[in-house]
Amino acid sequence: MTSAKGKTGVTIPNDVRTAHPELVQLILDSESMNNEERQYWVNILPVMTPAQVQNLRDILENEKRQLATIDRKYAKEIGAIGEQQLLKKIQQARRERRQERSSHEESTEQEEQEEQQNILRKISEL
Repeated sequence: MTSAKGKTGVTIPNDVRTAHPELVQLILDSESMNNEERQYWVNILPVMTPAQVQNLRDILENEKRQLATIDRKYAKEIGAIGEQQLLKKIQQARRERRQERSSHEESTEQEEQEEQQNILRKISEL
């Protein structure tokens, strides 16, 4: 019986890898197990009953689905946060443009009033 040590450091006998390739991958990908626990499950796979194997598969597939659901949820929230930050930047830019426009209008109005005063002064000097 030959075996190979995977990138996780778990030794997987070739006959186990051949008999349960998808389940071995689920065990290796499980985020709820450490390498010692992964090795335990790989070691007992050959002596597990079909019902136990199916139960383990169901548990690991459920974990994978739940983690994928959580990842999608957080991806949406991160996207929403990004959108909120973008909206805040846009609102800030609009506020700044309004303030610039308002300042420009005020200065233009003040210049016009000064010009009117100059014209009135010139008229009164005539």
